[in-house]
Amino acid sequence: MTSAGSATPGAEASDAVEIRAALLRLRRSTGLQVVFGGLLQEPLRMRIAELNGVATGALRGLAIRSGSGLGGKAVALARPCAVTDYREARHISHEYDVPVAAEGLRAVLAVPVVVRRRVRGVLYGALRQPVALGDRTLDAAVAAARDVEQNLVVRDEVERLVAAERAPEPDGRAVVREEVREVHAELRALAPSVADPGLREQLLSLCDRLNATAVPGAAAGDAGRTLAPRELDVLACVATGSTNAAVAERLGLRQETVKAYLRSAMRRLGAHNRLEAVVAARRAGLLP
Repeated sequence: MTSAGSATPGAEASDAVEIRAALLRLRRSTGLQVVFGGLLQEPLRMRIAELNGVATGALRGLAIRSGSGLGGKAVALARPCAVTDYREARHISHEYDVPVAAEGLRAVLAVPVVVRRRVRGVLYGALRQPVALGDRTLDAAVAAARDVEQNLVVRDEVERLVAAERAPEPDGRAVVREEVREVHAELRALAPSVADPGLREQLLSLCDRLNATAVPGAAAGDAGRTLAPRELDVLACVATGSTNAAVAERLGLRQETVKAYLRSAMRRLGAHNRLEAVVAARRAGLLP
């Protein structure tokens, strides 16, 4: 998401995957009964889009405004907030008491997702009992929010680089190049699932042709650099701006496996981060 309210459909889908994965990790690591959250789609306002563990639909799509309720307080202050018993809490406003009560939530925490000093979303965790949420639970929620923040920073940077690439070419060639890169990533993601070896080779051959079209004169493996097939699959998805969570879902891998392939690709390419790895792979003719 380049700015609140300006997310493309692809970015919104990536947001959903990222928030969903963070909430799942949070629930598994803490034992919280209910987790939910979302990213801001316009300044100082978000909708709860992802939920896990809920018993009703009362919270889905709920619009949260800055300063309103526990999540709105976390947005306004840009820091984590928690209550032992939501319905009895005196230091929050109570606009959302009806849906919260319908879901039976009592102890609730809200942690903002903050990127470059701007709140981009909120992760919530809750129990149906009025108990104090300990430091371990709060630390886990903060860690989950930090993971989302880091992935948003990376995607913002990728989108900035893409915009910089497009700027000098008003004739549409840059737009075509990005479409080629997206198709290339989709084909690479599809190929491993194809059982027919001949068809699989045809798909990979198409990837090579797209690569040659996008990078005229560059041959795969220039400067002696090569990548294993799965490393290239992961990096092709990363090159389109996908987060680790989105890459994992797209390729049918675990996030830890995606990170391992990415680290290996960075090492082979002499890169210090994922953006450098994408640039190095393109220079070597490994990616369009």
